[in-house]
Amino acid sequence: MTACAIEPPAADEDGLSPRAGCVITADGGYAARLAHDGESPFPERWTLGGPEPYAVPLRGNQPEEAGTEVQPMADGRVLIKRRVGERYDFCLLYPTGPGTGEAPLGAVTAPEDGTLRLLPPAPGGERAYALAVGPRSSTVWLVAGGAFGPERLAEVPGRCSGGVWLDHAGRMLALDRETGGRTKAVVVDLGRGGEVSPLLQIAEASDDRLLLADPDSGLLLISSDAPASGEPRLGWGVMGSILPVRFPDCLRLPERRVTPFAIQPGQVLTPENCAVALRIDGPLGTWTGVWRPAERQVHHLPAPAGWLTGAGLVTPEGTLLLPYATEEVSCGLARLTVPHAAPPAQEGPAEEVPEPVAPRPVPLQQAPLGRLVTN
Repeated sequence: MTACAIEPPAADEDGLSPRAGCVITADGGYAARLAHDGESPFPERWTLGGPEPYAVPLRGNQPEEAGTEVQPMADGRVLIKRRVGERYDFCLLYPTGPGTGEAPLGAVTAPEDGTLRLLPPAPGGERAYALAVGPRSSTVWLVAGGAFGPERLAEVPGRCSGGVWLDHAGRMLALDRETGGRTKAVVVDLGRGGEVSPLLQIAEASDDRLLLADPDSGLLLISSDAPASGEPRLGWGVMGSILPVRFPDCLRLPERRVTPFAIQPGQVLTPENCAVALRIDGPLGTWTGVWRPAERQVHHLPAPAGWLTGAGLVTPEGTLLLPYATEEVSCGLARLTVPHAAPPAQEGPAEEVPEPVAPRPVPLQQAPLGRLVTN
C-alpha cells in the first residue's frame, strides 16, 4: 500500500485511521488478510510464530464482496464478517485438506443508518468483538468465543470509533465517543455490564482520541487538537500518571500523515523507552519510522517492497517485524533493527497541555482502569 498526495490511503469506516494491509493477533502468532490473485479477493491466513512465515489460502465457495473483514484467532482459525442483505454473518474458516471449512457463528442485524466493523484482536485471541455504530448509540458485540452465537455486551450512547484494549484480560476497551460535537476517549468495562467511564479529557473543547496503548508500560499514544486549535497532533501519556500529556515537535512532519501502529511490549515501568512503530504517508510514498518518548527524533526506516502497509509488531527485544508479499515472496516477514535509545537532545521541552478543566487522574493501582482521566 503506497500512498501519494493525490491518492490518500484507504481509511477505516470511521474515516480516521488508514486501513492496515493485514490483521495480526495480539501475541503475533497469526495474521489474516484478504489476498488478491487477479480475481476476487479471498481470505488468507499467515503463520508468523514459526521459524519461517507461511500462508494458507482459505478460499470459499463464493467470491468475497466489498466490506468483508477477516481476523485471525489464536487457534489458527480465521474469523470472517460478510454483509448479507440487512445482516452481517460471522463464520470461522479453517483449512481442510485442499478445501476450506466454515463454522457458522450467527448473524447481527445491520444497524439502521450505521455500520458494523470488527474491533482489533483481543488479548488471548480466543474471543473476537465487533462495534455496531448507529445514529445515536454504539453497541459492542461478542461475535466469536461466546456460548450461543453473537452476544450484545454493551451499548454506549453516542457514535463511537477507534478501539484499543487497555489490559491483558480483554476486559477494558477504550473507544472514541462523539457526543455534543466533541470526541473523547472513554473506557467500556466489559466485565461490569458495559459500564462507561471517561478516559481522556485534555481540554473541555478538544477532540481527544486514543490510538494505541501498552498494558505493560502504561504508554498511551493520543491524538488531540488541544495544543493547536483545529490541528490534531500526536501526543503521549502514561496510564495512572498525574503528568501532562506531551506533544513532541518531532512527531509533526509537514505534509505527512503519521500513524502509530505498534508499541514495544514488556517494558514494565519504563514507558519512555518503549519503541513506537510509525506509518508515515507522504507525497513520495509510504515508509516506516520508529520513535521513543525519551528521544526527540524519529528514526526513518525504509519499508520492504510489498509491505502490508500499516501492519507489524515490535518484539520485546526491540526488533520491528513487517509482513510483506511480492511476486517473488508470497509470504515474507522483514526484520528491522530498531536503533537503541539515545540520550535526549539538549533542546527545549516538548509542548505540554495546560492544566485541564477535568477530574484529576487516579493511579491505576488505586482505582479501576475505567476511572482514569489523563491530563
